[in-house]
Amino acid sequence: MERDYNLEKRKYVIGGSVVVIVLIYLIRLFTLQIMSEDYKKNADSNAFLNKTQYPSRGVMYDRNGKLLVYNQPAYDVTMVMKEVVNLDTLDLCRTLNITPEYFKRRIREMKDRRSNPGYSPYTHQVFMTQLSAEECGVFQEKLFKFPGFYIQRRTIRQYNYNSAAHVLGDIAEVSKRDIEADDYYVRGDFIGKQGVERSYEKQLRGEKGVEILLRDAHGRIQGHYMDGKFDRPSVPGKNLTLGIDIDLQRLGERLLQHKIGAIVAIEPATGEILCMVSSPTFDPHLMIGRQRGKNHRMLQRDRRKPLLNRAIMGAYPPGSTFKTAQALTFLQEGIIHEDYPTFPCAHGFNYGSLHVGCHGHGSPLSLIPAIATSCNSYFCWGLFRMFSDKKYGSPQNAITVWKDHMVSQGFGYRLGTDLPGEQRGLIPNAKFYDKAYRGSWNGLTVISISIGQGEILTTPLQIANLGATIANRGHFITPHIVKEIQDHELDSIYRTPRVTSIDREYYDEVAEGMRAAVTGSTGSATCRMVGTILPGVEACGKTGTAQNRGKDHSVFMGFAPMNNPKIAIAVYVENGGFGATYGVPIGAMMMDQYLHGKLSPENEIRAEEFSNRIILYGDEER
Repeated sequence: MERDYNLEKRKYVIGGSVVVIVLIYLIRLFTLQIMSEDYKKNADSNAFLNKTQYPSRGVMYDRNGKLLVYNQPAYDVTMVMKEVVNLDTLDLCRTLNITPEYFKRRIREMKDRRSNPGYSPYTHQVFMTQLSAEECGVFQEKLFKFPGFYIQRRTIRQYNYNSAAHVLGDIAEVSKRDIEADDYYVRGDFIGKQGVERSYEKQLRGEKGVEILLRDAHGRIQGHYMDGKFDRPSVPGKNLTLGIDIDLQRLGERLLQHKIGAIVAIEPATGEILCMVSSPTFDPHLMIGRQRGKNHRMLQRDRRKPLLNRAIMGAYPPGSTFKTAQALTFLQEGIIHEDYPTFPCAHGFNYGSLHVGCHGHGSPLSLIPAIATSCNSYFCWGLFRMFSDKKYGSPQNAITVWKDHMVSQGFGYRLGTDLPGEQRGLIPNAKFYDKAYRGSWNGLTVISISIGQGEILTTPLQIANLGATIANRGHFITPHIVKEIQDHELDSIYRTPRVTSIDREYYDEVAEGMRAAVTGSTGSATCRMVGTILPGVEACGKTGTAQNRGKDHSVFMGFAPMNNPKIAIAVYVENGGFGATYGVPIGAMMMDQYLHGKLSPENEIRAEEFSNRIILYGDEER
C-alpha cells in the first residue's frame, strides 16, 4: 500500500497548530495570573482594605515662637469603584450637596488614566476633599446607603494672622505633573504650591502610613490583619521656625497699604529674613478650603497682581542705593585714591554735550559727603575714569572687572533664597553693550549705570542684602526665610558666609557715608528723617530715587545700629517720588519696631498716617 505523503504533512501541520494554540493559552494564563496583579488585587480587595493614614503637616512659628500656620480637621470622601453597587446617585448628590453633573464629571476624571495615572478600580480614589465636620456628620449618618464610599480624616491649613501670605504659601491638590515627578503622591493628595509650603514640602509633609484591615465575604471590617503586625504608622511632618517677626511683617503690610512695592529686612549676622512684604498682598485664608480655586483665579485676574511676590520677583532699577556698591568697587580698583580724592559737581556731571543733573551742594566732594548728599556727578566721574583707565586696556575689560565686583556683592544672579520664584535682575556685561552698540562704546555711553539707572535691574531682596553686606563690613549669608527645621540642620548655604571681592577696610568708609546721610555731619543729609524717627540709635541709610516712565520710585536702604547691626532693610515704593518721601520714613519706622519691640507713640501716629496715604496708579496693566 502506497503512503499518503499529503496526509503525513497535514498531520504535522495540525499537530504544530495545536501546540501553538496551547502555548498561546499558557502564555496568556501566565500573564494574567503571574505577571498581572489584577487578579491578586481583586482577591486582596475582597479580603483586605488598605487604609491610608495621612500624617499631620508640620506647623510654622515666627522667630519669637508665635504660631503662624497650623492644622485643623477636614474630611475626604473616597470610593472603591469595584465596591459601588446599586448606588442611588440622586440621594448621594443631595447628601453631599453636589449636582449630578459634578458626580459624573468626577467619575470620568477618576477613570481617565491620563489625568489619574494611578487609577485602579480596587483601590481608594478621592471623590471629594475638604468636607467640614458638619458636612461630614451629615454624610456619616447615611454612609450605610452608599457601599463603596468611605470617609478619610485629613487636615487643612489654618492661619493665625491675615499676613505673610507670599512667605507662607499655600497647599493644593496635586496635579498630574506632581504625581509623575514623585511617586509619593496619588490623586487627591495635597502639595505645597507657593512660598515656604512649596520650598520645604518634603520636610513639612511627613510620611504616609497604612492600616491593613480584614474584611469578611460581605465586605464588613473584621479588624486588623495579623493584629496590625504589618500596619505602618504615619510620620508627622517637621515643624519650622521662620526668621520673620510677625509683628514687623504686619507693620510693613500696614505701611504699604494702597501702594505697590516691597519691604525686605534681614538680620545681618545670620542672613535670616525678618520680614518680606509685597504689596498688594492677600489674605492667606483665601487659599484654603474648596473655594481655593475660585479665589486663586480672582487674584490672578487682579491688574495689580497680588500673587506676585515683588520682594524677590520684582526687577527694579536700584537708583542711588547702588552708589554704595559703586563706591566700594572704585575704592577696591584704586579709582578713588590720593591723586583723585574728590570729584567736581556743577549741578551735575558735564562732559562735552553730555549732562547728568544733580541737586545743589558743595563742590568738589570726597567720598563720604558724596554718599551723604547722593551726588550723581561724583559717581559718574568714578565710572568714567574706571572705564577709561588704560590699565584695563579697553572698556570691555574694565566692565568685566566691574561686573565681577558687583556679582560678588550679590547682584546679577539669584542669591539662592529658600523661596520659589526668585529673579536674578540684570548687571550688563561687555557682550551686552557690544551687541547694543556694535562694539563702539565707552564710559560715557553707559554713564547712567553709575547711579543705578539704565540697564541695571535688582530685586528688593538684593538691595536689602547689600545693606546687610555693608553692615557686616564685607560678607553676607544667603538670605533665608526658615530659621530652624525640627530635628534637622539647615542647608550649609544658609550657614556659610560669602565674602565679597572688596577689602574690609573700604566698607568702613561707605558706612561712614551712610551714617553722615542720617546725621548731616558733612552738610546736606538725604536721610535726616531717620534720625528724627529713630533718635538715640546710630542708624545708617541711603536714599534712592529710581527714574521711571511715570513718577519716580521711592527707595531706601539702611541698617542699624552702625557698629553692631541688628537689622538691614530695603524699602521700595513704586511711583512714590523721592526716596525721602516714602522709603526713608517707612524704613525708619520698621527699624524702630524691630529694635524696640514696638513703635514709639509719635511713630505710631506717623504709621497710621502713612498707612492711609494712597498712591494712584491708574488702570494700566501691571
